Amino acid sequence: MQTSKQNNSFSPEFNKRLKSRYRAEQRFKFLGIGAIFIALAFLVFLLSTVTLSGYSAFKQTYIMLDVTLDKEYFPDEDLAKGDFQGIVKKSLYSMFPDVSSRKDKRMLNGLVSKGAAFQLMDMVKEDPKLVGTSFSIWAPAKDDVDMLMKGNIDMDQAESNRRIKDKQFEWIKTLEENKRVKTRFNRTFFTSGDSREPELAGILSAVKGSLYTLVITLLLSFPMGVAAAIYLEEFAPDNKFTDLIEININNLAAVPSIIFGLLGLAIFINFWGIPRSTPLVGGLVLTLMTLPTIIIAARASLKSVPPSIREAALGVGASKIQTVFHHVLPLALPGMLTGTIIGMAQALGETAPLLMIGMVAFIVDIPGSFTDPAAALPVQVYLWADSPERAFTEKTSAAIMILLGFLVIMNAVAVYMRKKFEIKW
Repeated sequence: MQTSKQNNSFSPEFNKRLKSRYRAEQRFKFLGIGAIFIALAFLVFLLSTVTLSGYSAFKQTYIMLDVTLDKEYFPDEDLAKGDFQGIVKKSLYSMFPDVSSRKDKRMLNGLVSKGAAFQLMDMVKEDPKLVGTSFSIWAPAKDDVDMLMKGNIDMDQAESNRRIKDKQFEWIKTLEENKRVKTRFNRTFFTSGDSREPELAGILSAVKGSLYTLVITLLLSFPMGVAAAIYLEEFAPDNKFTDLIEININNLAAVPSIIFGLLGLAIFINFWGIPRSTPLVGGLVLTLMTLPTIIIAARASLKSVPPSIREAALGVGASKIQTVFHHVLPLALPGMLTGTIIGMAQALGETAPLLMIGMVAFIVDIPGSFTDPAAALPVQVYLWADSPERAFTEKTSAAIMILLGFLVIMNAVAVYMRKKFEIKW
């Protein structure tokens, strides 16, 4: 009642302005909530689109073949030089004896991936006693067959507009009726490197390349960034030179990442002679890119430590170095680690600087060291996205899902560390 009387005591113009201000606050509140919901809607749309396009890459179609490793296919003492592709073709011809023309045989051979021959070769290498015996194997199907089994090829279209022809469709149906076709978990996607054949392509080479690159980046950027932050925050004199350094560090944090790639190309490759497309040069380039982020985060952590900690340490006789390394640094370290993890997550998703130093090359072999040629996960996504085959489209989305998973994990670790070790003064 008292409030109502007070409002009634104001002039009509004041009450009108007050109501207008309240309405403006409500509008601002609704706009803020709406912006959040719109951002979440776009995020959900992005994640759902990637998931729906890529989840099928985690499954692969296989065809059962009855193979006979006749000794005539192994004229050389080196069993690895055997005619394994001929063995696969013979198995297909035996299942469809009516296929006689060269064109039909070529279409029939197109049902099974070239990886079937490599699968047989690996089996013979592991157990040479298989030569001269007969057995059945589940061989990977060609990418077109895999797309058909996953429902990504419309057989109602004209035959000239689809990659699976009518005869091939009939043969696949016959194999299905004989229970010689099945879809199972695609281990190849996680255990092999890149390939020209979509059904044989995997991300292991890119994942190991990214891992080696991030290790180099972490080993170089964290100690250098922390040391620079400690010097600038605790020891550097307050003059124009240090002001210039601080301004340039802040500016470097906003420089486009491709500039660091050009710098790495000019210095690390052309001047130092480090081999292209290796995790070593990639780690050096990403170190340059993440250093400003780590330095800024480390300085912010050092500033968050109350001055009373320093004053207390100095008051009991500790030196400046002892104060910093025994008292200030341990308290600021959780924030530094959080900033470092966020910097590593940023480095994991970078593509442009790695393209400039040659990590866009087609790499099949799995890297075994920091100096072996390697790809990186975001670069692998870039390469697959440029491929015309439909099977590479789903692998692109699947690789994006893996990359997003790593980024989410790294950011979740950063949040956890901040919550667990954060000290509120």
